[in-house]
Amino acid sequence: MAKKKVNTSYIDRKIDTDLLSWAQDSDRKPLLLRGARQVGKSSAVRHLAKQFDHFLEINIELDINVQDLFSKGDLSPQKLCQELSAIYGIPVIPGKTLLFFDEIQSSLPAISSLRFFYEKYKELHVIAAGSLLEFAFQELPSFGVGRIRSMFMYPMSFFEFLNACDHKLLLQAIQNANCNNPLSEPVHQKIIELLRIFFIIGGMPEVVSSYVSNKDFLSCQRILDDLVISLKSDFSKYAKKVPVLQISVVFDSVVNQMGKKFVYANVSNEYTHRQLKEGLELLKLSGLVIPVYHSAANGVPLGAEIDIKKQKILLLDTGIFQRLLGLPLKQDFMSDLLISDDFSLINKGNIAELFAGLEILKSSSCYEQKSLYYWHRENKSSNAEVDFVVQLGKDIIPIEVKSSAKGAMQSMRLFLEEKHSAYGIRTSLENFGEIPGIKIVPLYALGENLSM
Repeated sequence: MAKKKVNTSYIDRKIDTDLLSWAQDSDRKPLLLRGARQVGKSSAVRHLAKQFDHFLEINIELDINVQDLFSKGDLSPQKLCQELSAIYGIPVIPGKTLLFFDEIQSSLPAISSLRFFYEKYKELHVIAAGSLLEFAFQELPSFGVGRIRSMFMYPMSFFEFLNACDHKLLLQAIQNANCNNPLSEPVHQKIIELLRIFFIIGGMPEVVSSYVSNKDFLSCQRILDDLVISLKSDFSKYAKKVPVLQISVVFDSVVNQMGKKFVYANVSNEYTHRQLKEGLELLKLSGLVIPVYHSAANGVPLGAEIDIKKQKILLLDTGIFQRLLGLPLKQDFMSDLLISDDFSLINKGNIAELFAGLEILKSSSCYEQKSLYYWHRENKSSNAEVDFVVQLGKDIIPIEVKSSAKGAMQSMRLFLEEKHSAYGIRTSLENFGEIPGIKIVPLYALGENLSM
């Protein structure tokens, strides 16, 4: 499929600035846009294409003829572009054309060809994307090292959602607030109301676009249901020798074990530990689930001291998670849910912790495939756990997620004392504030405070 014009509506994304910087860099490399299905990769590239005179988009999964071109063995980028230009009737001119290979994981030779664009046709703007790229990399473990640049995409963050809803003044208010300068209570409550909505619909771009257009939760529910079906249908593409049911059983257990240490014994008695582990690893590669590894957190990097036997597993999106839990997005139910003071109604399955983990990922640089970590100490005298630990500069900062303003902070205090951290972060529905040694950051501002 080739496209000459880009007329579709688009919701601005954080990654747009980085994509534009890449396009303007005279020393750029071919770009590989990585992320799970339906997070907005192709739309972001089409939006960037407005900066060019010509745009040639080719879906390699759908176009068998293009797969044949790459499989011929002649990977000369100039010759390849001449043939593509002739086939699609779109000129490929360095500096004026953006060449986009979508679903590139469908052709290993196409992935391999990217390095030659850097070596032999560096002046041409080339982007590739794919939803199941990590599986292809299992067969190409050393492709284009140093010759290809990767960017990573996730569903929309809460700040991107606010921007999509045209709440730019609320965004500014959050950015200007801090622990010594909290928001006014009316502003804080307004943001909490929007946060509840985001918890429910999530950050998948198609769902957010639907909500922005018509504010119809039922329409959002239908789109989420379609996404769940689509994502599950991909299970058959993960590994040809692994039964779909084996992956599905693990996926269902991820939903049920959200917020807790993932225990294989709680998944199924019909599969071996090895089979269940295999299913989980495939789900991780797809980007549909995200691991939170246990780290001893004695120093940086946090990944140097992980216990691979201890991990929590998060789902890609809060909206998809809520649908899998069976939350009905009917208007009367939603009205009660959004005005209720009982946050437990909306926090089923520890969705506050899920949201926090996802915001930590989304706050990181798009050039970095960030990992998540937590800390847990088990012994007879004291059992302590901190939901997340992050590295900010040279400091290791513990983060505890609370569904309310209540709750003891023994685990946080123990961590601060034992690890000598500069401070800790408590994040909940509270306004900005501070108690000795601990900064209180609203859930809605967590990502912004970690990216500063």
